[in-house]
Amino acid sequence: MVAPVPQEELPILEAVINIRNRLTALKKDRGEYIKASDVNQLYQAVVKQVTKLNGVRDDNTTYNNRLDTTLADVFSLLSLFYLTIGKTRDTPATYCQIASMRQILNHMNESAVYNETDLAPFHRRLAELRQIVQQDAECGKHPKALVKLLERQLGECDAIVKQLQDSLSVLSVELVPVHQKLVTIRRQLVALAAKEGSQKAEVKPLLEELRKIDSTRVDGKFLGPGGIVPTSQAICSSLLEECFDIAQEIKAHEDSKNVASSLKPIYDRLSDLRAELESLVLTHRWSLRETDLWNYSLSLQEIDKMRVDGKFVDSDGNRPSGQYVLLYLLRRCYGLIYRLLSSSEPVSEELMPIANKLSTIKKCLNEVLKYGGPFNPRDLYPYQLALFQIDSMRKDGRFVGVDGSIPEGQGIIMAHLSECHELVEMLKESMDEGETEEEDEDDYDYDDDSEEGEGDYEEH
Repeated sequence: MVAPVPQEELPILEAVINIRNRLTALKKDRGEYIKASDVNQLYQAVVKQVTKLNGVRDDNTTYNNRLDTTLADVFSLLSLFYLTIGKTRDTPATYCQIASMRQILNHMNESAVYNETDLAPFHRRLAELRQIVQQDAECGKHPKALVKLLERQLGECDAIVKQLQDSLSVLSVELVPVHQKLVTIRRQLVALAAKEGSQKAEVKPLLEELRKIDSTRVDGKFLGPGGIVPTSQAICSSLLEECFDIAQEIKAHEDSKNVASSLKPIYDRLSDLRAELESLVLTHRWSLRETDLWNYSLSLQEIDKMRVDGKFVDSDGNRPSGQYVLLYLLRRCYGLIYRLLSSSEPVSEELMPIANKLSTIKKCLNEVLKYGGPFNPRDLYPYQLALFQIDSMRKDGRFVGVDGSIPEGQGIIMAHLSECHELVEMLKESMDEGETEEEDEDDYDYDDDSEEGEGDYEEH
């Protein structure tokens, strides 16, 4: 239950709502690039309100009222703005990544379908984000209140990862291979359940694998070397039964796409979200503004909140078939958002077109160098012209924004530009060498005074 907002916090709530409205309006404005100065101005406004809030609150009390939820929205949006302007290694940029990670970890904990390999990337990413926060804290770059908030959230994620690792630690060494195999099969099955069309042919080999694993049990128990009965049987046995259940659900409801009609609107909505997010994963370098992910996150949270005790229910409170499919799609969408957030490059939105153009030029030049000639100076002209145009955009050696600021990503773009120029020089050198060799051959072939005479030319 959300607590009421105390009288002394109402002016702060009003100011925070105003900041959220300004952030939302800035997010919707596609007429021009987002400026770092605008983002910094809004960030300072938030810091001011958080400082006021700390003055009226007790540090030792946990609060959960409308002001807290609104602040969470503001921090999430600000975090996405920091990614958009290329400040990916700045403390505020970590907020949305930590939140996204926590959602995925909570779902992993709920499903109990994971292994050590799944947890390792989260463990590494948490360490990277913690380092960003600590480095900024040491130089006093951001207020203590924000640092404390992010450290607490990192701590919550660490606690979930540890909980997941602890649950795996009770798994007997002898059962680890079986568990890993079952986790893989379950993922393949739910992916098939969410797939359009017939899956009979693809489900069959997975069912055979499950029966093979099941046949290794004696009196319902998995055995270790020498016939011993390892501990933690329940983990593998319940996972095995769940895999059989999913396979049966696919077979039984294949004609109705595995989802009951009452859950079809949720299925359609999740399918559309997944398709859009998968498209963004492929094209994000050219088409993604990180703040666009805000709407996707909100939609997923709305759908997630529809669940009752972890299940989607119909109007009568029943739990229709298709739960595995919907949960798979929901978790898939969360995973895609996290992937897009964590792959965000430290280049501002304003410089991203230049970065993309240089990336394409570099790729083309590498291909030309790889496959070689013959080619002439005219072949290199389009690349040289494109590089000249990019070079001419610089002022005093740097790329300047429309407002006269210096956007993030200068180092990356300059590195790409230098590589492209080096590749052009390498191609020109190889072209010069080719011309020299041709001249040498011509001198040799047409030299009437040579000892071999015309006979040697004819052999050529």
